[in-house]
Amino acid sequence: MHLRDVTPNDVAAYVRMRCDPVMMRDLGGPLPRDGMEDKVRRDAEEAAAGTSWIKMIVSDPTGPGAHEAVAGHVCVWAHDEGGEPVSEIGWMVLPEFQGRGLGKLATRALLEQARDEDRWGDIHAFPATVNGPSNGICRSLGFRLVGEVDVDFADRVIHSNHWVITPASDLAP
Repeated sequence: MHLRDVTPNDVAAYVRMRCDPVMMRDLGGPLPRDGMEDKVRRDAEEAAAGTSWIKMIVSDPTGPGAHEAVAGHVCVWAHDEGGEPVSEIGWMVLPEFQGRGLGKLATRALLEQARDEDRWGDIHAFPATVNGPSNGICRSLGFRLVGEVDVDFADRVIHSNHWVITPASDLAP
């Protein structure tokens, strides 16, 4: 597994992650297909500029004729929450790659980068309360559970657990 910046060529992966009812079950349902090209273009620009870390999780299959396959993505970005800057992390792993630990590996890799570059400060995660695997990733990597909160995502309100980690001091070995 390795991480690479999102590129404008990742539209198909975004569609699979964001427009699929199974993938978006805990996030209020699938997003519309229209606008995905623009979303990927904007994300690729942010990644290239370094204003957000938007990384594609790439599997490394082996064997003759094998090719790298996008397994999902992991992102860290900053936004304002009630007038205060907040750094947030989020991830998605496509169904055929779930259960292999790729989400945890990718999330940990980005948190290690944040720690090593002393960037982003405290990093928050807001997985839906019903998303056991994502909450498990938070728990296993050393995030602290702050409580439950309703968050806005794509014009929807998601009941989420609020987790926080300070990579410099909290990242589990």
